[in-house]
Amino acid sequence: MAGYGVKLTAEELRYIALFETLTGATAKDCVVDTEDGRLIFVIKQGNLGMAIGKRGANIKKVRSVLGKQVEVVEYADSPIDFIQNVLAPARVRSVHITEKKDGKKIAIVNVDPKDKGLAIGRNGRTIARARLLARRHFGIEDIIIS
Repeated sequence: MAGYGVKLTAEELRYIALFETLTGATAKDCVVDTEDGRLIFVIKQGNLGMAIGKRGANIKKVRSVLGKQVEVVEYADSPIDFIQNVLAPARVRSVHITEKKDGKKIAIVNVDPKDKGLAIGRNGRTIARARLLARRHFGIEDIIIS
């Protein structure tokens, strides 16, 4: 179902089933972020509009039913495209994925200087989400914004 050996808990599977019922979109993954009180859904490519709904109606419905903040990210088969999707709406100029000597993969992301704050997010929430999802789906250990 999800990528890079992602294992879903029973709780995450329940959230995915409810999300899919409420929105009609297909979710590939769900991350329960208890620290920030949010749910992050990774949506099948091409289903983002359906997940959000007209004027955000579907997302609002999911938020009210679950009583949690809900974020959606569109999946991509390429780690570069996926990282761009996770950091949206920040304008990403380039993404370079390199492997360190110890075998760990890192992504160096060049964003428009005006969007650096947007890419990092309030209290680092956006970059934390990007790191978590990149590690979970593509085995990328770290993302560095430049």
